[in-house]
Order: sequence, then structure tokens, then C-alpha cells
Amino acid sequence: MSALVPTLAAAGSSSKLDWYLTRSTGTVALILLTGSLALGVADVQRLSTPRWPRFVVDSLHRNVSLLALVFLVLHILTAVLDSFAPISLTAAVVPFVSSYRPLWLGLGAVAFDLMLALILTSMLRQRIGHTAWRVTHWLAYACWPIALLHSLGTGSDVKSTWLLVVTVACLALVAAAILARALSGFSGASIRGRGAAIGGVAAFALGLLIWLPGGPLGAEWARRSGTPTALLGHKSSSSQSTGGSR
Repeated sequence: MSALVPTLAAAGSSSKLDWYLTRSTGTVALILLTGSLALGVADVQRLSTPRWPRFVVDSLHRNVSLLALVFLVLHILTAVLDSFAPISLTAAVVPFVSSYRPLWLGLGAVAFDLMLALILTSMLRQRIGHTAWRVTHWLAYACWPIALLHSLGTGSDVKSTWLLVVTVACLALVAAAILARALSGFSGASIRGRGAAIGGVAAFALGLLIWLPGGPLGAEWARRSGTPTALLGHKSSSSQSTGGSR
């Protein structure tokens, strides 16, 4: 029995490390994705200055996007390696097939697939043509809110002040970028499109305010979000050991 104790302790320590890595890489990926979207929405051409020419800002936008993808891949790998939840590599890529919080984990898979499509089409932009790239690039507008919903629905720290602050800051940055783009000049038919963008952000923010109190911030969210019954009993003890709920 004494020989088994170090083994169990090591397993618990490894699980705790995997969990912290999953939480941290997911949060960093969301922040980087927010920055990438804000740069794209604000338009790299309008952000350029004599000290920061367009190619510099364009390069920053591209590198932030790639870095977001790197952290997203790390987030997926650590989530798969974490022994607490039965998350397979397939479930991390194929939406809505997981037995663990299928809807919310599925949204994360959708966001990853959309972001992967954005990166690949950007790399092949010269081959697929500007029109096809432009149409695909509009997926960025869907990728970010889906990723944010995944973070709130699946994240372990949704009730923590720091994550709520990160969420509000990300939402404010995207809203500011869209507002700046909309106010940079209205002309012709673009008025409706820019108005729809502002209205969409406002509707999304209002939806979060309505959903959060009765959703992730409400009681028994782990059960209602689709956590398997077998894990609910383990959740409390695991939460104490990791310093947060799963």
C-alpha cells in the first residue's frame, strides 16, 4: 500500500498540471483570437501610420492569428490528456460527439475548425483567389463568439472574477473595433452592413447578460451543461484539489 501512495500522488499531480494547462492555454487562445479579430475588423489599412506601415500591422495580425492557433492546439492536447473528463481527440475536432458537455465542447470544436479554415485559406490565398479568401475570411466573425460561448459553457472558472473580467475586456475590444470601423465612414449600401455589425455585437452582449445568470453563473451548471453523472460525484473533490470547479 505504501508503494501505491506515491503513484497516486503523482497521478493526482499530473492531472492537476494538465487541468491548469488546459485552463491557461484556453484563456490565452481566447485573448489572442480576440486581438486577431480586432485587428482584422479595424482594418489594417486604417491602422497604418508612418511609424507603423501597413505591412507591419498586417504581419502583426497574421502572427497573432498563428499564435492563437498554437495555443488552441495546446489547449486541445492538454484537454485530451487530462484524466478527469473523457475528451477524445476526435471529440475535440468533430463537433457534438463528446459525452462530456457535448454542446459546449462541440462549440469549441466548431471554433477550432473555423479557425483552421481561416489559417489554411490565408496561406493559400494566392492559389484560391481573393474572392474565395474573402468569403472564407468572414468566418472569423462567427469563430470568435462561438469560442467565447465555449469558454463560458465549458470553462472551469466561469464564476471567477478574473475570467469575467477577461470576458468583458474581450467583448469590449471587439465592440470598440467594430464601432471604430463603422464610424470611419458611411457610404451607400455599406450603411446597412455596418449597422448590422453594431447591432449584432449589441445583441450578443445583451444575450450574454440574460443567459449568464441562469446559465454558467447559476446553480448546478455542471449537471445542466451535460457533465456525465459518473463525474458529478468526483467533481467536488476534484474542485478542491485544483482550486476551481470543472
